[in-house]
Amino acid sequence: MTQVAANERTITLRILRRNNADQASRWEQFSIPWRPNLNIIACLQYIAAHPVTSDGQQTTQVVYDSNCLEEVCGACTMLINGQTRQACSTLVDKLEQPITLEPMTKFPLVRDLFVDRQRLFEDMKRIKAWVPIDGTYDLGPGPTMPQKVQQERYWLSRCISCGCCLEACPQYTTTNHFTGAMIFTMVKLFNLHPTGAALKNDRLDEMMGEGGISDCSKAGNCVQVCPKEIPNLESIATVGRQTTVHAVKKFFNG
Repeated sequence: MTQVAANERTITLRILRRNNADQASRWEQFSIPWRPNLNIIACLQYIAAHPVTSDGQQTTQVVYDSNCLEEVCGACTMLINGQTRQACSTLVDKLEQPITLEPMTKFPLVRDLFVDRQRLFEDMKRIKAWVPIDGTYDLGPGPTMPQKVQQERYWLSRCISCGCCLEACPQYTTTNHFTGAMIFTMVKLFNLHPTGAALKNDRLDEMMGEGGISDCSKAGNCVQVCPKEIPNLESIATVGRQTTVHAVKKFFNG
């Protein structure tokens, strides 16, 4: 394999690796040739082509998840220097070296930096994060939506289901059923839609249950780490109010 020349400027990566959740973890260090605008994914791609550690030991390719490489799919979330971030949009020149890469801790580990985010998607199904339609045939134009609502929904719709907010949340753990800020934002997004609001009561019923809005401590970490700068605290406040009104109506209506 190609070795990094001694006189080249290099990037040092320390990666926490584990073959599966049942085996012990280990650190491996790699030296990557520097180039302008280098991101973490590019470093991992270099390691895939040259799976040799800094001390010259042959190793296996590092397993990680990615797809779009432009901060749209949300798949490449990992802990970079201890902070949950998107690997595709994190530039190495803005990071302190050596750069450490670790898998997210709130989801089951598959291997190395790759985790199973199925719980996140199951929670989306739990709150019916979709706009219901009657069949697949042409129903004609949908209901009009005020410009103000369109603008509000736009910022919420930027969510890429990356899980950064869940990883940073102190309430979201592997042993509870808390849904987290991403789901609260999805509830607000679809409740604002003229057709999506048909399932509003179902969503609010879920928010009143275990792991719902009352379990949120409003720590605000979700806002700090969101790569799309989604106003999650506003979503939490809105869903909290909607849930309270819904609970009062259910009480008086039997």
